[in-house]
Amino acid sequence: MYAEERQQAIAGLVAQRGRLAVTAVAERFGVTTETVRRDLAVLERAGMLRRVHGGAVPTGALTVVEPGLGERRGTRTEHKRRIASAALTLVPDVDGSLVLDGGSSTAALAEILPADRRLLVVTNSVPISHRLTVAPGVSLHVLGGRVRGITQTAVGESTVAALADLRVDVVFLGANGVSAGHGFSTPDETEAASKRAMVRAAQRVVVLADSSKLGREHLVRFASVDDVDVLVTDDEADPDVVAEIESHGIEVLTA
Repeated sequence: MYAEERQQAIAGLVAQRGRLAVTAVAERFGVTTETVRRDLAVLERAGMLRRVHGGAVPTGALTVVEPGLGERRGTRTEHKRRIASAALTLVPDVDGSLVLDGGSSTAALAEILPADRRLLVVTNSVPISHRLTVAPGVSLHVLGGRVRGITQTAVGESTVAALADLRVDVVFLGANGVSAGHGFSTPDETEAASKRAMVRAAQRVVVLADSSKLGREHLVRFASVDDVDVLVTDDEADPDVVAEIESHGIEVLTA
């Protein structure tokens, strides 16, 4: 295979998978990792991908663009329902406590919380708090703060301060980007600060992210790979990306 043909194939794989590891490309095409890095450099100069630690992502994967909650609700809904069902096994037993971050995947989990066990639920999400107000068995604690219209979540100093005084069994977080190199990220600094405070407030940290988020890196990291215990995603996740995340000690559940 000529170099140009290999480079076009690499660009196609990155666009398809969302992230591609250097080692996986070298094995697939029977070339050295040094050759792959040179190919990636050529493709990056051509604007066809962007290099990251250990591989490459699509040019749009590193971004500050943040879709609104309404837009996210309408995408990959079946994937998110499966993710929520898998995450249900991680919900504490009777009299347990949890934090539900704002987001479409965490909202899907809120919809199916069991009615037969008492739970203390803390959230900064307006839609989730509205849903859980009438949920049987749920003692609801709503975090205050400035509500961001795009995510419909409370953020800011008062939100972070309230979380500093809490300790819960588990937190369920959403993420815009998930990668082994950059960790778990979001485009907004105030969202990241609230998520970071949630991580500190929980004994166990669970991230719910569909496969389209894997391999993507956004502006602000709110958790490193060392901070997260479990990632719940769907069965379309790139096996190479999953293996890289698991190598850092994170349990990955696919739904």
